[in-house]
Amino acid sequence: MAVSRRVILGVGAVLVVGGGAGAWLLRPAAPPVAPAVPVANGDPRLAERAVGRADARVTVHEFFSLTCPHCAAFHKESMPEIRKELIDTGRIRMVFHDFPLDKLALTASVIARYLPAERYEPFTAALLSSQERWIYARAPSTPTDEIWKLASLAGLSRANFDAAIADQATGTALLTMQDSDAKTYAIDSTPSFVFQGPKVANRRESGARSYADFAKLVVDAGG
Repeated sequence: MAVSRRVILGVGAVLVVGGGAGAWLLRPAAPPVAPAVPVANGDPRLAERAVGRADARVTVHEFFSLTCPHCAAFHKESMPEIRKELIDTGRIRMVFHDFPLDKLALTASVIARYLPAERYEPFTAALLSSQERWIYARAPSTPTDEIWKLASLAGLSRANFDAAIADQATGTALLTMQDSDAKTYAIDSTPSFVFQGPKVANRRESGARSYADFAKLVVDAGG
């Protein structure tokens, strides 16, 4: 089952909530991330986020919301084996698309985009794995305190964290990308997946797929 898309009304009053540190607590703290260096063709925060070999036979696009429980279930239950058997072996390349279903998810996505590209996937995985804790943070810890713990362990400086919270432009850009994805691939729920390979152009599937089901779709696509 997938979570249906909801309309997000503006980005100016977005609130940030935090959560448990999850897997990041098991890793050494990363060095602080310096402010992003602009690139010639646009903001690096909006560049593609992906894992896997560029020459993989099959590309899978995942559309997810950081507050979607079905997205969390997929990343907890299926993603470890997908990474081991399909990504690390070079069979697929996985491209991640932020598809926030509410203001909270949008804010978390903006914060993730302030990290270097190679830290984006581990950070979003940590948010998904500790989703209930950072969505429903309790006093005396505030939601912002909790998400800051994750972001700081990922290497984000406090200055960049605060800048991400206030960054309406990146939030608006992500919503524009979301609208484009929704129209291009007919995405209306999360998680959704689009498979591209020798045997398919854009096969769309939705729901928290098991590893076996996901692997079969990769084979069907020519992987």
